[in-house]
Amino acid sequence: MHVAQLNFFPAPRGLGMEELLVRWPSLADIAELVAGSGVRVSVLQAASREERFVRSGVDYRFVDVSRAKSAASRGRCFAKVLAGMGVDLLHVHGLGFIEEASAVAGFPVPTWPVLVQDHADGLPRWWRRARHRDRFAVASGVAFTCLAQAQPFVEAGMFRRSTRIFAIPESSSRFTPGDRARSGTGLYGDPCVLWVGRLTRGKDPLTVLEGIARAASRLPDLRLWCAFGAAPMLGEVRARLGGDPRLAGRVHLLGRVPHAQVETLLRASDLYVSGSRAEGSGYAAIEAMACGVTPVLTDIPAFRALTDDGRIGRLWPCGDAQRLAEALLLEATKPTSPERVRAHFDARLSFDAVGRLWAGAYSQMLEDRHRRAA
Repeated sequence: MHVAQLNFFPAPRGLGMEELLVRWPSLADIAELVAGSGVRVSVLQAASREERFVRSGVDYRFVDVSRAKSAASRGRCFAKVLAGMGVDLLHVHGLGFIEEASAVAGFPVPTWPVLVQDHADGLPRWWRRARHRDRFAVASGVAFTCLAQAQPFVEAGMFRRSTRIFAIPESSSRFTPGDRARSGTGLYGDPCVLWVGRLTRGKDPLTVLEGIARAASRLPDLRLWCAFGAAPMLGEVRARLGGDPRLAGRVHLLGRVPHAQVETLLRASDLYVSGSRAEGSGYAAIEAMACGVTPVLTDIPAFRALTDDGRIGRLWPCGDAQRLAEALLLEATKPTSPERVRAHFDARLSFDAVGRLWAGAYSQMLEDRHRRAA
């Protein structure tokens, strides 16, 4: 079986393919976890020039779309590269690129079976739905982290009844538990809690800070360490820290850290906390569990899927600081062992586990096609 994974989101100008895979590790992760299950994988990436690179058995190709002026023309650029590659199935990243996908596949008569993977794209605005609905007819399958995320699309009639819907985690992680010693990291606390994520409304850092403040009365040695990139709420976060004596000396803003250092920070942590109000999957949460760190996450569909409905770690309602404080206290007094967290990761979220899910989805779609052809 030969699958082509298509990414229409353009690569930054000036980056070579090898550099891009460092900048966008999930692009390689999704491809290589599928290749590890025995599927031949090629990755086609929109770019401003052509390039080819092979790593871990995956054939990566830049597709030059610099002169393409529309979604359809970008799709045709990809179709030209695919011609003659002997591809059996297309795996398209992003529901928002269904226009490009339909052009590649030969809308309205598909040349290849198409599986489209959700990356927290969201339901199209109502005035775009009719056109998107027509284009989604090209999709034989659609993948979400959990089935609950597909429900708004189903209710809006975006997919055909024959379209298969798969529940597959968005990606996996190469992180491992490793050495849990804190020496050299600067981290401390009992419990030592780590936040990894942007400081934005959707991540709700202010509720997390209030939850930490409330938990501190019962957990006097609690410390929160925050690693973040984009931070439009940084001023509000600093004001909150400066105005609440319960948080004084308890919360440490690390700012942006290299991705490899995130693994070191996770290994030194007891708990990983997130206040997200919505996630396509939750890469940082997956990475935390890969390191054996107990997740304390909001009770949203993606996190319910990652934690087996809260059987691993703790789930708390979005925006509810008191319930977060209670979850932190419960996990601090009755901790989940790192071994149990990692065992869950191996069984449900590892490269092998997720790769098998993708291989199974591809096989089902090809069987459907052969059945219809017969």
